[in-house]
Amino acid sequence: MPQMTRHNGACFFLARDSLRVRTAVPSSMRPLLPADTPSIINRRTALLAGGGSLLALHAPGAHAKAQATPAAPTVWPQALLVPGGVARLPLGPAAARPVVHTQGAKNEQVPVLVVGDAQGWTALVGIPLAAVPGPAHATVAAAGGSAARQLPYTVAPKKYKEQHLTVSPRTVDLSPEDQARYERERDHQALVMATFTEQPAGQALDSLRMRVPVPGRRSSSFGLRRVFNGQARNPHSGMDIAAPTGTPILSPLPARVIDTGEYFFNGGTVWLDHGQGLLSMVCHLSAIDVKVGDVLATGQHLGAVGATGRVTGPHLHWGVMLNRTMVDPALFVPAA
Repeated sequence: MPQMTRHNGACFFLARDSLRVRTAVPSSMRPLLPADTPSIINRRTALLAGGGSLLALHAPGAHAKAQATPAAPTVWPQALLVPGGVARLPLGPAAARPVVHTQGAKNEQVPVLVVGDAQGWTALVGIPLAAVPGPAHATVAAAGGSAARQLPYTVAPKKYKEQHLTVSPRTVDLSPEDQARYERERDHQALVMATFTEQPAGQALDSLRMRVPVPGRRSSSFGLRRVFNGQARNPHSGMDIAAPTGTPILSPLPARVIDTGEYFFNGGTVWLDHGQGLLSMVCHLSAIDVKVGDVLATGQHLGAVGATGRVTGPHLHWGVMLNRTMVDPALFVPAA
């Protein structure tokens, strides 16, 4: 959704409500990158089972029945090697976090999120919705005298569903004034999406399992191919969650607020930085209760659901980005 062109337009809906921005004094803040906490499960065992990633681990209940084969820990995000999915690429052990890049839309080198520790690292690569099925790779930078090497993977095809909508012509064919506004916002958001903040060693998040920002029915699936007034547009690059205007929106992970504003396509919007190129955004807000620079804990309030921007009704658009690529938020949360 943030990759807006004249033919994109995020959710491409008709605006109803106006945005109100409330400046609130942030409640208690937690550090963006909390230190790891000990687990009763051996860390080495967990890392090996999870491909070198940090895991969301749950201790069994005191009266749980013994099992012959313990369930394998679940890793987040889940791997899905299709356009809009995530590739989990094992890197092996190394004293320092490896530096990994992938190729961007303009053939630029884009840094990649790497999780784990010295016993095992994993690169998490976002796969663009526009990716052509077939061979792909990321690149590990040279370090410690070793040469740069490629991490190959294969993108499988996936056919997303199509949706036809009828909306106001103004929301499809932009006026010169709206076009100029959109171009300014596009350039600004490109800078926001390029955010990459390093995480100090030992300060990575315990888990990349996210909390869904609002409860509600997921009313539009990621990757949906949309046709407005008979004109094809870019695919839907987030998850829509049906919720009434005013429903509180919560941070999906510890985060720093890196952008807020009211945008032509997205309406009231908040961008969150979770570290190393993992970003999330929430759109169409009726209220924004945070400001740039605020540090949020998981589950901390940041705003309210609305119908601002181009929408057909109140809902939350939730987007997740890895290495400047929008990926399916469903890979970061348990199934609904």
